[in-house]
Amino acid sequence: MVYFCPNCVRYKGDTLMHYEVTEELSHKAKLPHEIFLINLITNHILIFVGLLGMAKSYPWVMLVTPTISIAVMSYLLLRARRALKVDPWFVTCHWQLCANRSKMFIGMLALLGLVVVGLLLSVGGDATQLKPGHYALGGVAALPTLIFTLALIVMESDALHKAKTGQVPEWLVKKYPNPTAQPVSV
Repeated sequence: MVYFCPNCVRYKGDTLMHYEVTEELSHKAKLPHEIFLINLITNHILIFVGLLGMAKSYPWVMLVTPTISIAVMSYLLLRARRALKVDPWFVTCHWQLCANRSKMFIGMLALLGLVVVGLLLSVGGDATQLKPGHYALGGVAALPTLIFTLALIVMESDALHKAKTGQVPEWLVKKYPNPTAQPVSV
């Protein structure tokens, strides 16, 4: 029998399940969210903005941010797959939550990459031939990625709190059931 916390907040029909977890399990469950947050904040905001100043002289330097991001998210996806075999259930659920968000972000970065490649192809691959209209179009295309990045920062910060307090979204409990884990009522 599955128990739902009566004080839980529902997000679009999703209930948070509360579990008693040790400090060690909580620490392990927070790790994927911390790595993803470091990637989002340090790489996609701080490093990206820092490299923008060099982009006019060295346009290839802009590949640093997606390269680091793909490496970090590849690690998260591979480690999430490994978590299914080696980690306790609560920790595995949080790795899977982070992997799910990493996949969404990779898709968003791929769309942005296609726009950039399309803009470069429109001028024959010569970045020096880009006109102000190309930059405006690129900026408009980058806006959803920036908004999505900020939304992911908020979502991952919330996931860190969930890992700390022993919470797992109901959809993860259904996707990765554990008959021995008993939710507690708060």
